[in-house]
Amino acid sequence: MTTQELMARRDRALGTGAPLFYNAPLHIVRGDGVYLYDADGREYVDMYNNVPCVGHANPHVVEAMRRQQSTLNVHSRYLHEGIVEFAERLTALYGPPIESVIVSCSGTEAVEVALRMARVATGKGGIVCTNATYHGNSEAVGKLTRLAAGQNSVHDVRSFPFPEKFRPIVAGATEAELADAYLARLGEAIRSLEESGVGFAGLIVCSILANEGLPDIPSGFMARAAEMVRAAGGLMIADEVQAGYCRTGNWWGYEVSGFRPDIIVTGKPMGNGLPLAATAASKALVDEFRARTRYFNTFASSPLQAAVGMAVLDVIERDGLRQNVATVGAALKKALVARKADCPWIGDVRGHGLFIGIEVVKDDAARTPDQELTVDIVNRLKDKGFLTSNAGVFRNTVKIRPPLVFKSQHAEAFLAAFDEMAFEIRH
Repeated sequence: MTTQELMARRDRALGTGAPLFYNAPLHIVRGDGVYLYDADGREYVDMYNNVPCVGHANPHVVEAMRRQQSTLNVHSRYLHEGIVEFAERLTALYGPPIESVIVSCSGTEAVEVALRMARVATGKGGIVCTNATYHGNSEAVGKLTRLAAGQNSVHDVRSFPFPEKFRPIVAGATEAELADAYLARLGEAIRSLEESGVGFAGLIVCSILANEGLPDIPSGFMARAAEMVRAAGGLMIADEVQAGYCRTGNWWGYEVSGFRPDIIVTGKPMGNGLPLAATAASKALVDEFRARTRYFNTFASSPLQAAVGMAVLDVIERDGLRQNVATVGAALKKALVARKADCPWIGDVRGHGLFIGIEVVKDDAARTPDQELTVDIVNRLKDKGFLTSNAGVFRNTVKIRPPLVFKSQHAEAFLAAFDEMAFEIRH
């Protein structure tokens, strides 16, 4: 079957418009570690997917899944030691004051639980987010997506400009002045909710602002934002779906950004492909949420989720993946920064660990975002066997986010392909 024939079948079966990557979509049939293979047997290095965080088809995870599914899998209304042990192990990785977990199946569900938890705890309805964020795609959570700063058409959500140093809201400001400027805009969003009568329940942020393009955040902003939120009676929600599970070289993105959340959301990487997500908080917050909502999810808190979740943590710890991420990621970022001199279209290289963004710009004084060139770069890299994507507020950031098992030899091969691609662009 040709690619065009499969795409036509897909449109009939799933509906026209279901998104696909790349100008020439890939028909992927197999994965192994950091590698993916298409129907013709061609090998690609996966530099995008954070779902299989310990590698595609990881044998330890696959065996845990097989063993548990062949023994027992039920919903959460029976006692099962496995899910208790998994929750205890997960909360120990956060440390105080995080004590309890509500398990779900996707990041969107976990975020929705977090928003409801904040509203239950505060008795207020309003949520603040950044103006270029994404936290999920349900009707409730989708209201947060790319809501323009100052836009009040969504009655219980306000946004403020995401804090960054590359395109600051105050030109020529010092880093301290810039932090003050963004905090002032956060304060305006909080006051707007209070004045509207909805009230302020909390601030939700990806702790490294992944969908905003991994900007360099003015020093001290996140810690001071958390202080402001709590002083206003709200809760600080950290979305760790992309930032967590050692992605940054630390267990959690909020460790990099320097703040302590009240509620933590995790998702995709937890199950290495099995649907698994969690919302974690103090026992007091979780108890109040359970008493007020009677939340239940048929497929969550299952023995299968527990077994697979434990297996993923086993591999991360056994194989030293946190240190691998820190070491390999730092070297890769340094190498990409060094290439700025020969690539005038590289406006900035940002990120932490194995989550790196290359912002692509036109060669002008304004550093105009160049989405067209970014898409071209992503497709050229794909043709050379390396899978990335374009993201960020202007869709002009090459997004590099490989599985945590990505090694130095993979980075070296990518850099060679990157140099070939850059040469082609210059000539």
